[in-house]
This record gives sequence, structure tokens and C-alpha cells, in this order.
Amino acid sequence: QVQLQESGPDLVSPSQTLSVTCTVSGDSITTAPYYWNWVRQSPGKGLEWMAAISHSGSTYYDTSFKGRISISGEASKNRFTLKLTSVTPEDTALYYCARARGDYAPWRFEYWGQGTWVTVSS
Repeated sequence: QVQLQESGPDLVSPSQTLSVTCTVSGDSITTAPYYWNWVRQSPGKGLEWMAAISHSGSTYYDTSFKGRISISGEASKNRFTLKLTSVTPEDTALYYCARARGDYAPWRFEYWGQGTWVTVSS
């Protein structure tokens, strides 16, 4: 059984960097054909896909984040991390990590973490 567990700070100050990590069990982040994603949901809004890293280390980003975003993987620890710089209160959200199959178009999301809430506030 694949399990994903998000971790990160509950509170981030405006203009700082938000960093959330997803630790995976039951699968390796280097296993094809899977893609490892970050998706968030802000209060009163729908799900927003942010970024993904593939089993081979290729990265994908939603362009709306305009260079503020990066995703990286640590195969030795079987986890991947999202960093979002210059955060504002609009980045307050429930951050989810998820596994998707990259051999489907669109990608098929199969497993999700429970989410971690991050508040951006001074």
C-alpha cells in the first residue's frame, strides 16, 4: 500500500520561503511510470496543481507561480520537497502530495496524502 505523508511548518511569515516535504512509503519515487505531485487548496477554492517530479527526476511547474517554485527529490530518503518563495497570505492553503501515473494523458492521480495546512501570516 502506497502512503504519502506531508510535513512542514504550520505558519510562514510573508516574503519568506514555504517548504513542505512528502515522505513516501510502499513505493520508490524512482519507480516508473510515476510522477510525484504537489497540489494545494486555498480556502474557498478548488484544487490547484503546482508542480511534479518524475521518477527520472524531470520537473514540471504551473507557470502561474512565475519562478517562485521548485520541487526536488531525495531518492535515498524516498521523499520530495516543494519550495515556494516570496509567499503572501494568498499562499495559505492545504498542501497535498500525490502520486500520478505519467503513462496516462492526463496523468491519473492514484494516491494522496492527507494534506498539511500552511498559513502565511505575520
